[in-house]
Parts: sequence; structure tokens; C-alpha cells
Amino acid sequence: MSIRRLPVYLLLDCSSSMTGQPIEQVRQGLRALLDDLSSEPMAIETVYLSVITFHSTAQQVNPLTELMRFKEPLIEACGTTALGSALRLLMDCLEKEVRKNTAVQKGDWKPLVFLMTDGMPTDAWESAADQVKKQKSANIIAFAAGPNADIANLKHITDIVLKSDELSPGTLKAFFQWMSQSILQTGKSVQVIAQELPIDLPKPPPQIQIVP
Repeated sequence: MSIRRLPVYLLLDCSSSMTGQPIEQVRQGLRALLDDLSSEPMAIETVYLSVITFHSTAQQVNPLTELMRFKEPLIEACGTTALGSALRLLMDCLEKEVRKNTAVQKGDWKPLVFLMTDGMPTDAWESAADQVKKQKSANIIAFAAGPNADIANLKHITDIVLKSDELSPGTLKAFFQWMSQSILQTGKSVQVIAQELPIDLPKPPPQIQIVP
């Protein structure tokens, strides 16, 4: 019997406002995330990772891949913020890549999706956001990074929104560390309890707040 996977999707804003230090911190954060997860036997066994980047368009730069085969993507900052395209692509990927329950076998655990953006969407995104929220096919955590990210828009997509008023190297690093803790905590809890429960996230670091 194949193992139940924990699919994890990272939706990363790579628009031109992320140029310079912010995009470099995203690269370093992703590297640290992979290091953290790769040192945990539970994660090696169950976590499958995908990266979707979005700027003027959205692209899945890494299909859903088991941790030890995951290749760090080349991430560059340019263009605008096609959040709607990213959400539509996410729904396609969830539909194609996540294993469903069948009569003879349990499907994957409910996917975790981490969406990080530092700005306002520049395409038609509302209908995609409505669809994502209605489908409830993943646990989505959104992060409004910096003063220009729109929290109300992110609340349109998910009830779990975190924010930081600064887009500093320390904040982005802290977010990626918190993300790896969240993935590990979720992976351990589903294995112990062996059923779908409301997501239980660790407390965020001091420079990041959960939006009530």
C-alpha cells in the first residue's frame, strides 16, 4: 500500500517589487526550509513539495515532488502580480496531483498551501479566490509581507492570514522558519491522530502577527 503523502504547495510572489534583498531572502528561506525538512524522517517519508511562482504570469516551477528528489528552483523577480493566475494554476495542480480517496485506498492528507505576497493583485483574481475558498480542497495560509500587501484580499482567499508590516530579511527568514515548523507539526499530528482535523499551527514569530 502506498504511503499517504502530505502535499505542500508554496505560492511565491516574484513580482518586480521583490527585486534585490527580498527575492534573495526567499531563495535562502527556501533553502533553509528544505534543510529543516530533510533532517526529519517523518518529512522525508510523507512531505511532497511544489513551488508555484507568480509575476506577470504564474508557473509551476516544481511539480509535486518527494522531498529528497526536490531540486531548488531558479527564482527571479520581475513583472506584475498575477495572483488570479496563480490561484487558477493551484486549483489545476491540486486536481491533477493530489491523490483522492478510493474504495480501496486512502488518498493524500489535505494539502497545505502557503501563499506569500508583498503587493496588490494586478489581474482578475476575485472569482478564482471565491472558487478556492469554496472548494476547501487545501488548508491555505496566506502571508501579507510588508506594508503594501492587501490583507482584505487575502482574507477573501482564506481565513488564515498572517502579516508583517516590514519586508525585511529577518521577517522573511522568520516566515520560512515558521513555515517549516508548521509543515512538521501538521505532518506529525496527522500521523498520530490519523484523521483530518482543523489545522493546528505553531505560534508565529514576534515580527509576524495572525490577522484576527
